[in-house]
Amino acid sequence: MNFKQFYLGCLAHASYYIGSNGEAAIVDPQRDIDEYLAEAKARNQIIKYVIETHLHADFVGGHSELARKTGAQVVFGAKANAAFEHLAVKDGDELTIGDVKLKILETPGHTPEGISIIIEDTASAGESKKVLTGDTLFIGDVGRPDLVGSKGFTAEQMAGFLYDSLHEKLLKLSDDTEVYPAHGAGSLCGKNMSKETWSTIGVQKKLNYALAPMLKTDFVKMLTENLPEMPAYFSQSVAKNRAGASVLADLPKPEAMSAREVRDFEGLTLDVRGADEFGAGHVPNSLNIGLGGQFASWAGTLIEAETPIVVVAESEEKVEETVVRLARVGIETVRGFLKNGISAWTDAEFEAAKIKQISVEEMNEHLAENVDLQFIDVRRSGEFESGRVPKTKNLT
Repeated sequence: MNFKQFYLGCLAHASYYIGSNGEAAIVDPQRDIDEYLAEAKARNQIIKYVIETHLHADFVGGHSELARKTGAQVVFGAKANAAFEHLAVKDGDELTIGDVKLKILETPGHTPEGISIIIEDTASAGESKKVLTGDTLFIGDVGRPDLVGSKGFTAEQMAGFLYDSLHEKLLKLSDDTEVYPAHGAGSLCGKNMSKETWSTIGVQKKLNYALAPMLKTDFVKMLTENLPEMPAYFSQSVAKNRAGASVLADLPKPEAMSAREVRDFEGLTLDVRGADEFGAGHVPNSLNIGLGGQFASWAGTLIEAETPIVVVAESEEKVEETVVRLARVGIETVRGFLKNGISAWTDAEFEAAKIKQISVEEMNEHLAENVDLQFIDVRRSGEFESGRVPKTKNLT
C-alpha cells in the first residue's frame, strides 16, 4: 500500500493519498490538485475515488475538479446531500483500492454527514490499521459541534452525536490503530489541537482531554462552553463544497494595473507583503495579510464575500500564489494587481502610508516607562491564551 499525508500549513489541513495495485483514492483534497495528480502519475496509479469525510467549512475542496480530470467517483456520507453525481456511503460500506479495503464508519458530531475511514491493507496482514477521522477526532482534541455544517441541530445535540461516535465506534478500535485527522494545530474546527499530525487510538485515550472518562452530559457541557466565533466565510465554503467548486484554472486572471487605476479602484486593496515591508510604505487604507503563516484562514475571516480585490505583492509570482490561496477559502474576486509593486505607487508620486515598527526591546521599555500605555493583542483567543505579553488586552 502507498499511503501519504499532504499537510497544508496555511489551513492546518491534512489530505491523504492511498494507492495499491494501479489504483488510488484521495481523501479530503485541497482546492489546488496538482500534487495529487503528480503522485498518481509517479506511481502509475489511476485515481478511482475522491472521498470527502464531510462538507468542509474552513476550506473549499478539490473533489469536483479531481473527478472531472481523472474520471474518479466522488464519495460523501449519505447525509451530505451533495448537489452533483456522487456515491453516497453509509455505515459498514466498503470500497476497494487494489489490495486495500476502505471501511466506512458514520461518525456524526462535527457535522451530521461526517464519516471516518478504516484503511486495511489485505496484502500485509500484520500491519497496523489506519483510520482517517476527518473532523471527528483530532490529535489532542475533537471537532467543534457548532459550525455551519450542523445546521438544523443545536450544538448540544451535535455534541451528543459526537460522544456516541467516539465511544461507540472510534474508541472501540484497537489501541495500535493509527489516527490521521483532517486538521492540526491552528485550525478553527477545534479548540485545542496538537501540533502532531497523527497518533494512535491508545495514545489519544491517554492524552486527549476530550476522551477522558466522563458522563455524556459532562462531555456535552464541556464541548459547548466558550466556543470561539465562527468565521462568516464558513457558510460559503460549505455551499461551494456541496455544489462542487469550479475548475481553478478557469477563474479570471487578475489584470496588471497602474498606480492610478489602483488608487481609483472601488474595492479592497490587499497587501500580501510582510509586516516590515507593509509598515515601511503601503497604499493608504489597504489591508495587510502576509502570505506567511495562516494567510488563507485570516483572509476568509477578514474579507467579506464577493469583495472586489486588487493585490499588492513583491512579484507577479506572489500574485499568482495569492489567487490560489484565496481560492482555497472560496474567495474568487481578485480583479487585478499593482504592476511593479509598491514602487509603482511611489514612482507615481502618490503618498504612501506608513506604520512605525518597533522592536520587542523598545516595546518593553515603553511599557516600563509609561504605566498608562495599553498593549493590544489582536490574535485569536486561543493564540492569546497560549502565550502573551504581560498586561495586554485581547481584542480579536
